[in-house]
Amino acid sequence: MVSTRWSGLCVLAFIFAPSLVPSLASADDPPAVVVQRRVQKGLLEPLAQKEKERSRFSRARMPPQERRVRVTQAAATLDASGRGYLAFAVDVRRGAEWHQDDVVGCAYPQTGALFVKRGDGYRPAEILLGKDVDVAPIVCTAAKPQS
Repeated sequence: MVSTRWSGLCVLAFIFAPSLVPSLASADDPPAVVVQRRVQKGLLEPLAQKEKERSRFSRARMPPQERRVRVTQAAATLDASGRGYLAFAVDVRRGAEWHQDDVVGCAYPQTGALFVKRGDGYRPAEILLGKDVDVAPIVCTAAKPQS
């Protein structure tokens, strides 16, 4: 039998847990702002954290000094499944020079899903964090107009 104290704590956790999770966007934010914020929180911050944890003696290329996100579309484009996405690019600064399009991809403002271009296809952004993920076949590709 579950104690009353335990069940009371579960009810409180259920009620207050959603308020502890930060909102990705308010209803007033334009999709480009939502995407920019999502790429910053969901990709650039974890990437910077991963780079901090690497060995000082690594032979890997030094991480950039700074990154910035650009949303390269003003309005959402529909993919083959009818979901809207916006393209983005990440520019990096090494030394005094900025290099454009170090990472390109797309984000789905409705779901928050992020994809980056690798080779000919788009993969979930977790690939940049070292995860082994497969190509996502129909994302970030505009739907063909019906004739």
